[in-house]
Amino acid sequence: MTASTPTAPRTPDGTPDRRLPAWLGRVARVLTAVELTIGVAALLLIFGLVLLQAAQRYLPIDGWPWTGELARFCLVWLTFVVAGALVTRNSHISIEMIDMVPGDPLRRVVRVVSCLIVALVGVGLCAEAWELVQTQDLLKSPAMRMPMSWLYAISLIGFVSVVVRSLIAAVEYAVLGVPEPTYDDLADHEMPTA
Repeated sequence: MTASTPTAPRTPDGTPDRRLPAWLGRVARVLTAVELTIGVAALLLIFGLVLLQAAQRYLPIDGWPWTGELARFCLVWLTFVVAGALVTRNSHISIEMIDMVPGDPLRRVVRVVSCLIVALVGVGLCAEAWELVQTQDLLKSPAMRMPMSWLYAISLIGFVSVVVRSLIAAVEYAVLGVPEPTYDDLADHEMPTA
């Protein structure tokens, strides 16, 4: 009798299945859900506040100056809170020319380095946001009298998310490689030929 050795799980095409741990995927999904919920709430609040501002122009009551201020703060929160989700979904601004270069090792190195640069920038933004959270508590917004540290605290959540997700993406690209580019959109919209 021969002892059987455990084999690594395989994908449907027979190649070894090399994925990151399942718990990491669950954590990323939960973080994405929280960030997108905050982002959607901020977007709906902006929409409602802008409608309220427009209605105030035609009503015989004095306008509320806090509506414009809160809408601007919500725009800042929306921008920074969903930044981590964009990194995870590979929807952030990037140059994809390297994806067309043949050879996985070069693409892998470029993607890992770019993720590490994004993480490094995120660390700098985290440090600055943390400094502002600690030092701006005495300042209050003009209309709402909201401590300005709150503005930076919510932005800090997004910056921490960018750092964590960029590092996870760097590990994923280093371990699993870079997925092959798909150009289905280009095939559906072919350019006319003369």
